[in-house]
Amino acid sequence: MKAVVVTDPKAGTAGMKLVERPAPMPAINDVLVEVHASGFVNTELAWPSTWADRLGRDRTPTIPGHELAGVVTALGYGTTGLAVGQRVFGLTDWYRDGTLAETVAVEARNLAPLPDDVDFTTGASLPISGLTAWQGLIVHGQLKAGQRVIAHGAAGAVGSMVTQLAHEFGAHVIGTGRAADRDTAMGFGANEFVDLDHQALEEVGTVDLVFDLIGGEIGARSARLLRPGGLLVSIVGAPEDLPAGVRAIDFVVESDRAQLAEIAARVRDGRLRTNIGTVASLDDAVAAFNPTGRRKGKTIIQPRA
Repeated sequence: MKAVVVTDPKAGTAGMKLVERPAPMPAINDVLVEVHASGFVNTELAWPSTWADRLGRDRTPTIPGHELAGVVTALGYGTTGLAVGQRVFGLTDWYRDGTLAETVAVEARNLAPLPDDVDFTTGASLPISGLTAWQGLIVHGQLKAGQRVIAHGAAGAVGSMVTQLAHEFGAHVIGTGRAADRDTAMGFGANEFVDLDHQALEEVGTVDLVFDLIGGEIGARSARLLRPGGLLVSIVGAPEDLPAGVRAIDFVVESDRAQLAEIAARVRDGRLRTNIGTVASLDDAVAAFNPTGRRKGKTIIQPRA
């Protein structure tokens, strides 16, 4: 099969290339999936899990990408809950070879059925963005109707999901980003927008919850806007010095079949719109992984385009 591999932590994307690799075999409780669309996170090459397994052993060359949509072609020993020929989507294990390939072996528990009326490209755009938003807002954030929520990066792949879900659950959503992002963020359901280049974040007043995708100074300033009892949810590291009476949770997204089903249901009935930017073939995946200019929306790779 064709696959994109990375070979050297020091080389970055210069050490990334498209090669021929033996197709994987499904282990116990795995399924083998023919990948029709794949997503990735552009910071993957900085993750320790890209280069070593859970015991710290080198696992290069490794295949990046951890989101996929495709069709099950084989079952590993003992696998239940999925069937050969079934359309699926999901989030693969960080410590295993990923999805920028024509075929991938995945633990069945990390996948959910992909409805027939949701295309593969859309399906591959949902796992990280959708699950991150769901887990940050609903699981960790315990979001309630009427709360005031800051959604940083509201026009981005994750931030747009945060904005839409927060809006659906009845929050007053304050999106942030650059001036050019205003219309996009408002279109996804933000009630207000702060241009971080030209407006003071503090103008928004107190809030109940912050979903932080930026960190650093912006994260620290955001924490100071939380009311007593408020919560900052982060995927980029929580501020070190929190104001008295507020909390912070820094989490790593996990695959969850039931949550994936909730997200897919919202896509089907129009409550949730995915935010796809570039769509490229596997032959162009290396260039797509390291684009020139600002990345807009989710980049999707189609190994079988």
